[in-house]
Amino acid sequence: MDIASKIQQLREELHQHNYNYYVLDQPEISDYEFDIKLKELQELEAQHPELYDSNSPTQRVGGQVTKNFPTVIHDFRMYSLSNSYSKDDLLDWESRLKKQIEQPISFVCELKYDGASISLTYQNGQLFRAVTRGDGTQGDEVTANIKTIKNVPLKLKGTDIPERFDIRGEIVLPYEGFAKLNAERIEQGEDPFANPRNTASGSLKLQDSAEVAKRPLQCLLYNLTGTKLPVTTQFESLQKARDWGFDVPNEAKLVHSIDEVIEFINYWDEARHNLAYETDGVVIKVNNLDQQDELGYTAKSPRWAMAYKFKAEQVSTVLNTITYQVGRTGAITPVANLTPVQLAGTTVKRASLHNADQIEKLDVRVNDHVFVEKGGEIIPKIVGVDFTKRYQDSKPTQYISTCPECHTELVRQEGEALHFCPNTKTCPPQVIGRIQHFISRKAMDIEGIGGETVALLVNADLIKNYADLYILQKEDVLPLDRMAEKSAENLIKGIEASKQVPFERVLFALGIRYVGETVAKTLAKHYQSISALMQATQEELTQVDEIGERIAQSVVTFFKDNDNQLLVARLQKHGLQMQISETEKAKQSDRLKGLKIVISGVFEKFSRKELKDLIETNGAKNTSSISKSTDYLVAGDKMGPSKLKKAEGLGVKIISESDFLELVQE
Repeated sequence: MDIASKIQQLREELHQHNYNYYVLDQPEISDYEFDIKLKELQELEAQHPELYDSNSPTQRVGGQVTKNFPTVIHDFRMYSLSNSYSKDDLLDWESRLKKQIEQPISFVCELKYDGASISLTYQNGQLFRAVTRGDGTQGDEVTANIKTIKNVPLKLKGTDIPERFDIRGEIVLPYEGFAKLNAERIEQGEDPFANPRNTASGSLKLQDSAEVAKRPLQCLLYNLTGTKLPVTTQFESLQKARDWGFDVPNEAKLVHSIDEVIEFINYWDEARHNLAYETDGVVIKVNNLDQQDELGYTAKSPRWAMAYKFKAEQVSTVLNTITYQVGRTGAITPVANLTPVQLAGTTVKRASLHNADQIEKLDVRVNDHVFVEKGGEIIPKIVGVDFTKRYQDSKPTQYISTCPECHTELVRQEGEALHFCPNTKTCPPQVIGRIQHFISRKAMDIEGIGGETVALLVNADLIKNYADLYILQKEDVLPLDRMAEKSAENLIKGIEASKQVPFERVLFALGIRYVGETVAKTLAKHYQSISALMQATQEELTQVDEIGERIAQSVVTFFKDNDNQLLVARLQKHGLQMQISETEKAKQSDRLKGLKIVISGVFEKFSRKELKDLIETNGAKNTSSISKSTDYLVAGDKMGPSKLKKAEGLGVKIISESDFLELVQE
């Protein structure tokens, strides 16, 4: 046997043994025998570097050092899940589903693993990359670290594997491994880790993959994502993933009613304590993929899935002081500073008190013994007071009347839950917060500058607003703490590059209250330029699709302010994009103005995103579900039969991808 064949044979054997041990839990050889074969392969690969394979079993030991984790755009967005906490929530969800789906609906119940979300991309049957969830649209590539996790297949088994697809899952640290890891740290004189979830999440961003390899992480997988997948249901996709070599937990169950869902939840609310890893709930998904497609998505979550969260753990501790934080919009948030207490695996020192009404409702006072929960197992919050332990001389909490930062008198508008500091011009947290929003990823996305750097620039009196960024010189920022020559150059280059950011994102970056990404996009498309938008009246703004009174009033108020007018003028002078570019204008038309269009299925010439962009740039509105007001259904391959039937029943015109393109070109 030649060397290449020997190396390939060893790789195949070791891949299979890894799968037997870490996925099936059915080892066929001893650890010693495995190590001997691995060492032999390492020696052969070292002698023949021309036969290198990035997915060889030897790559699992780590050793690659990654100083910067590149940001990667997900092929398919990673949505968050809507949460429910009661049977009534689930029944309401089922009612909403049945309004859109006429056929019987089955569900798949899966455990909700408490770890770090990951998206694995496979190409030609091999691991291509691994990307963290990030903001759902883009995340950090951590492929070298993920390769060290033994139950992540580097090469897939079986047949009918798509050329390229994603599989989503959760990186977890089992209890046993976590305890062993902490015991080793204590023995070495290091502080123990707080909880498995945070340790798993932090492990993904370690720079040395050899250190990641030392941690007994596992990857539990639960969702295939891609086009032309060889499955028609979620439950089938879980089995298909198992066939390909993925570690898919067997607890998932196919059920046919919400009552069966509740049975599953009740069982695992108790049985979860016997599992090897942390879970915090159950995820319920519509089983039929065509029905999932018909149900579609909201801006943040799939309509076809729901997370049921187990009742949060509750503890009692002492509230020592109440402090107040100021956000970028001037909103005041009261914070309870607590005697540290363990809650759901983490040490909690602070909890939100939300607003003055909540403090009054609960009658929360300093020195009270309070009950603390984690809302959705994430954000600690005070849910009650132990009145049996209240001191006799206790006095009701007096909500502050002036800003804790600039001492301006607070205001509270009618119908608002929060108090606000009206000093938007010089109140430090508001100044810093607005600039941090301006430079953020979804706004100007200025490379080389982060939130901490913004605070340093403001505190050093180098900038007072976001327009000041564009007059900074390298010499200005070099004296800042931890600012090296290269960092200073990158900061200035990042600011200069931001001048090419399109108008809709510049508009979002201005930080106008209630003007989020979607609203900014709508306004930019309608008014085409900042000057036209600035001249619009409140009445005119409300005539724009999806712009209500509150948004309109906020926009008019922002542009009436003399200081804001000056800021916009300065940004224009510095060369920022304050109107739709000619390239974008050339793409736009009113050919489909006023139409509501639904797309469904898989298409040959364009991706679904490209088709949706075409719909919007030609004046129509994308909608996810079919109704009487739908004008066209653009039908692709593998479109759900229920969606087709509903369109036919309502008399909606059904057209092909080619028909749609002709419609656009007319």
